[in-house]
Amino acid sequence: MAALTPELERRLTTAVERMPAFPRSVQRVLELTRDINCRPKDLVAVIEKDPVMTMKILKVINSAFYSLPTRITTVNHSVIYLGINTVKSLALSVAAVGMLPPVNSAGFDTQRYLLHSLSTAGVARQLCIHFGGEDTDPGDCYVAGLLHDFGKVVFAQFLAPEFREALALSVDNAMPLHRAETEVIGVDHGYAGAMLATRWQFPEALVDCIRHHHWTDKSPSALRDCLRVADQICRGNGLEVEPTVWDDQMPEAAGRFGDRMGVVIDRLGSLQKIFDEAQTFSRAEHSK
Repeated sequence: MAALTPELERRLTTAVERMPAFPRSVQRVLELTRDINCRPKDLVAVIEKDPVMTMKILKVINSAFYSLPTRITTVNHSVIYLGINTVKSLALSVAAVGMLPPVNSAGFDTQRYLLHSLSTAGVARQLCIHFGGEDTDPGDCYVAGLLHDFGKVVFAQFLAPEFREALALSVDNAMPLHRAETEVIGVDHGYAGAMLATRWQFPEALVDCIRHHHWTDKSPSALRDCLRVADQICRGNGLEVEPTVWDDQMPEAAGRFGDRMGVVIDRLGSLQKIFDEAQTFSRAEHSK
């Protein structure tokens, strides 16, 4: 990537500074759940201090998707019925969605973006469980999937004219969006997303993963490999809500996954629950 012009650097810095802060409560949830000895009551105590988050989590949990035998009225009951990992994922998703602008002038489809991000997060976590090895936390892969495209939100909100042009260039020329962004804006959404993740004080490994998730010449890592392949699965048929089983090669991740996507998807089994859950969460957020 070419060096940023001073003007572009100034605009990006201003845009990132104007984005909402990532909730401290969710940062604390991430810190707690990285500890295998995390006690459910500690997680519950953090979430319950954020009444908006609590309300939204309960709304999703009480949706028809989960079909629980009784109405859940507390975060503690949520953990009992669904487990720490599900409640943590919901807390993260609520926080990320809360930062999406209600409208934008770039013509960026935020609901489609949300579906893709939630789906990619869930698939990245499953890929890590099966292929990531002991040194990588599946929860970190979920966060990477959830936030990998957040730079698009920065562009849509604060560089809307240029982002609209990049979206049109991508469609009109069948060009990957990150390349169109680089041509029009000067950087891709991964760069902007990494700036934001740095401001949110996320670990450097996650920042680097977001920054380079479209760069195939970077050294392999479980976090980046799982994100890239999850992204590819969730973009397989263009709908971004369910995978297409195909046998194209994956040279950038062959060392971890082999070179056949169909084999990887067969190993994961059905991913429909992940996509159904993403749809449920998205509908709940857009019906508020």
